[in-house]
Amino acid sequence: MTNKETKYWVGFSIMPGIGRVKFAQLENHFGSLENAWRASPADLKQAGLDSSSINAITSQRSKISLEAEMEKLGSYGVKVLTWHDPAYPSRLKEIYDYPPVLYVRGNLLPEDEWALAVVGTRRATVYGRQVTEEIVSDLARSRITIVSGLAKGADSVAHSSALEAGGRSIAVFACGLDIVYPSENANLARRVMEQGALISEYPLTTRPKADNFPRRNRIMSGISLGVLVIEAGERSGAMITARLALEQNREVFAIPGSILSPASSGTNHLIQDGAKLVRNYTDILEELNLMAVARHIEVKKVMPASDIESRLLKLLSAEPAHIDELCRSSGLPISTVSSTLAIMELKGMIKQVETMNYVLAREAREEYRVRVD
Repeated sequence: MTNKETKYWVGFSIMPGIGRVKFAQLENHFGSLENAWRASPADLKQAGLDSSSINAITSQRSKISLEAEMEKLGSYGVKVLTWHDPAYPSRLKEIYDYPPVLYVRGNLLPEDEWALAVVGTRRATVYGRQVTEEIVSDLARSRITIVSGLAKGADSVAHSSALEAGGRSIAVFACGLDIVYPSENANLARRVMEQGALISEYPLTTRPKADNFPRRNRIMSGISLGVLVIEAGERSGAMITARLALEQNREVFAIPGSILSPASSGTNHLIQDGAKLVRNYTDILEELNLMAVARHIEVKKVMPASDIESRLLKLLSAEPAHIDELCRSSGLPISTVSSTLAIMELKGMIKQVETMNYVLAREAREEYRVRVD
C-alpha cells in the first residue's frame, strides 16, 4: 500500500469510534478509504454509518492534516501496517476485533509467528521474577518471540530476559508509540525496538488511558500462540489477558504458586479451571508443538534456502498445502516442486503431514487433516 493510500487509514484511525467494523463498511462501500474520506454525509449514511460516526468523520477530517501526521510518524520511525499489508501479523487476523491499523517501531519478522505472551503482576515477587527469568530465557533461546506489555514487574522481566538471552521480543503499547509508559522503561523500550518491535493500534499522542489496557491485552494474546501467566491476583490485567486468550482459542499456561500468596491466587485458579500447569519451558513447547522450532531454524542457517525453496516457503503455512496447489501457485513443474520439497523436508524446513500435503516446519500434530472440498 502506498503512502498516499496509507494516510487515509491513519486519518480514520485518529477518529474516535471508527473501528474495525466501520473501516470495513467504508472500504466495502466506497472502494477505498480515500474515496470515503471525501464522501458527503449523505454518502456516509448510505454506507450504513450511524449519525454519531458520520458527525465524527465530517467534524474531524477538516482538523486532521494527513501529510503532517505522516511526517510525524516518519520522524519517530513509525511504520503503518493496515490489515491488507503482508507484514500485518496473520495470527492477529484470526481474532474477531483485530485492529485495522498497527503502528510499528522496529521490525516484525516471519519468525514472530512463534510467539508467546508473558503477563503477570506489576508487583512481582522474588519467586515470580526468578521463574520469569528462567523460563523466558529458555524460550528465547528456543527461538520463541516473547510478547508483553512493557509494564513494571513481570512484563519488564519478561522483555529483559528475552533480550539478554539473545532472543526477540515485542512490546504492545496501550498508547501512542511516541509515549513510553511507564517512562522509566524508556531504555527497555529502545532495546526491545532494536531486537524486536514496539506495536500499538493507537495513533501518536494517544495517552495511556485505563480503557486502553484491556484492548491492548487482546492484541498481546491475539498475536501469540498462547499466554503464560506468571503471577496474578484474582482480579488483574493478567487475568483479563488469560480470559481473552481463551476467547481467541489460544492456549493458557500458568505458574503454580503458594496458596498463601495473593500473587498466585489467580494463577492457581487458572490451573484449577484447566490452564496448563508449567514447571519449565519444555511444558510450553510440548503443549504448543514447538519442540522442533529451534532445531529447524539452526538447520536452515547451516543449509540456507535456494531461490526455488524460498518461493515455496512463501506459499506454505501451518495449514496443509497439496503439491498440486504449490505447482499452480508457483508456476513450477511438478518434477521441480517434488524434488525441492524432498530436499526441504531433509533440511527440516517443512513437514509432509499426509500424502503430498506439506506444512511449515513444526512437528506435525495428530489433528492435521486435509480439507475435502
